[in-house]
Amino acid sequence: MSDAASAHLRTADPVLGALIDRLGDLPARPRPSSRPKPGEHYAGLVRTIVGQQLSTRAAAAIWQRLLGHFDGRPPTPQEILAADPDAMRAAAGLSRAKTTYLRSLAQHVIDGSLELDRLEELGDDAVIAELVAVKGIGEWSAHMFLMFQLQRGDVLAPGDLGIRKGIQIAYGMEALPTPAEVIAIAEPWRPYRTAACLYLWRAIDAPPQ
Repeated sequence: MSDAASAHLRTADPVLGALIDRLGDLPARPRPSSRPKPGEHYAGLVRTIVGQQLSTRAAAAIWQRLLGHFDGRPPTPQEILAADPDAMRAAAGLSRAKTTYLRSLAQHVIDGSLELDRLEELGDDAVIAELVAVKGIGEWSAHMFLMFQLQRGDVLAPGDLGIRKGIQIAYGMEALPTPAEVIAIAEPWRPYRTAACLYLWRAIDAPPQ
């Protein structure tokens, strides 16, 4: 996290500032490439779909099995559509719904209705609008893509269970905050809401204070 982000978050929110002091610096994030490698954004979306509603560990295991089904590398859209859906589902441990979502994504990319190369040029809201038009990609998946694939700095995923749990822990709340409460709490974090979310995810696994 940049010094500017750290300074802003400490000043804007004393509770978050105390969390930052307790957890220390975040691991350095790789700088986003101005020219992503061919297929990089597609692979990022495939991995996001695979990880929907799963723990980090379970998502990583299924992702590795999916790679194994395609010779150890992320599949192309053409390979997803050419693969037998039931064989792919069984090999990777995917649900039927996620198998359908992966095929829908592949079709959108192939027919040009989702132009992944353009996403770098769009604002956050426009990226979300492009992505949620694909069956199986909701706002959570779009937020994860913005944070981790496009490396956008001011993204909040108010419906994410981990972020809500992190806020509950950091603020000593009795119940999980609602998405609307998350949005209100996070307003002072602008324009560094991504960094704040990264800290909140870490707060879940941190030892109690």
